Amino acid sequence: MARTFKLTLGPSNARLAAFAAPALPLAAAGLPLGVYLPPFYATELGLGLPLVGAIFMLSRIWDAVNDPLIGVLSDRTRSRFGRRKPWIAAGAPIFAIAALAIFAPGLFGATPGAVWLAAWLFVFYLGWTMVQIPLSAWGGELSSQYHQRSRVQTFSHVSAALGLLTVLVLPAALDALAARAGAEAAAGLKTALMGGFVVATLIPAVIVALVFAPEPTVPAAPRTRLKLGAAIAQLAREPLLLKVLASDFAVTLGQSIRGSLFVFFVSAYMGRPDLAAGLFLLQFVFGVFAGPIWLRIGYRLGKHRTVVAGELVQVAINLGLLLVARGDLALLVGLTVAQGLAQGSGNLMLRAIVADVADKQRLETGEERTGLFFSVFSLAGKAGPAVAIGVALPLVAAFGFQPGKPNSPGALEALKWVFAGGPALAHLVSAALIARFSLDEARHREIRAALDAQPHSGGALAAAE
Repeated sequence: MARTFKLTLGPSNARLAAFAAPALPLAAAGLPLGVYLPPFYATELGLGLPLVGAIFMLSRIWDAVNDPLIGVLSDRTRSRFGRRKPWIAAGAPIFAIAALAIFAPGLFGATPGAVWLAAWLFVFYLGWTMVQIPLSAWGGELSSQYHQRSRVQTFSHVSAALGLLTVLVLPAALDALAARAGAEAAAGLKTALMGGFVVATLIPAVIVALVFAPEPTVPAAPRTRLKLGAAIAQLAREPLLLKVLASDFAVTLGQSIRGSLFVFFVSAYMGRPDLAAGLFLLQFVFGVFAGPIWLRIGYRLGKHRTVVAGELVQVAINLGLLLVARGDLALLVGLTVAQGLAQGSGNLMLRAIVADVADKQRLETGEERTGLFFSVFSLAGKAGPAVAIGVALPLVAAFGFQPGKPNSPGALEALKWVFAGGPALAHLVSAALIARFSLDEARHREIRAALDAQPHSGGALAAAE
């Protein structure tokens, strides 16, 4: 039910823009890392798909191990600069140097082989985690207010959407430059310029965030032995967090099934390979506007109800794809625009909910776990794409679909059903998981009042706004 409310004053737009700036290069690095770098190293540098696949898989396992470790360590950090900022400041140069090494190995005067790729990927993911996880936890702490946390995440969402949009535009622009350089240098030039864009935006973005965005101060914590295993085990005793993680996993699973089959659907089923990149770009153009739209809806409905609404919209959009006939470009374009406007609605609100759940556990246990909570939230988001590729591609292959080859009408219909039905089912599960979420605005207000009444707990956070 719609309702009216008064949005209390939170961090200024300028401060939130400064805080969200690093989300742009972080998002910009992710897409080429999964799309352009594996074929570049496998084909252009001759390492082969099996070896490159194994290296990237092992590096992601390393990344998964790092996430909760960095989350717990940043929770425990106390310095005159804050808890999160020292990690981001230390991680940014590591991330930048490793990005140049893997995106533009020619700058280092080396002939990159398997050891080179593996070593620099491990360094890259370490630097990325040192920036991303503390930044996410910091976002959960920029405000103690229920709706202001949604506003904080919207700024990060828009910044990340701009980063994704830019790296989707870059390949088209770089293809023209690469044509002049010759086909042999095309792939290397493309990855090098993408890496250059990531580094060129990362350094100023991190400086702006560190200098102009506030981080609430916290009192010195007693020196206790780090028990990572006990901290992670504590997560299993927080059912609300488990609901959020499961819901976000379903969201990213649906998004990733759609993303992994998008080019195949447009190229093979629609018979328009020339439009695949353009339609994908169109979705992300409108995705930039999704955050502010769903923020306004969140003000009226509350976070978990907005997740449900956004996920049901996604269900309707994906089921609408079943009505798309071959050659029916008008309906496909309309649904692509709608998909862009609904893009990330669930992720945005679920990320804001994580900080609310961290407040609840801090009240119940006295432990600060915001960094750890956001680290496992990050893991849930990373698991979705991995499962999607492992399920969607073998499934359409089992129905007889073969990329780049003539396919039977039955195989093409199966491709459409997996492309549309898989995401629809995943988004429906996400909505069901979060539908009866008990931590609403009223309950969170009670939690914050109890925290702020305790000495050295929430007052510093409220005062920082």
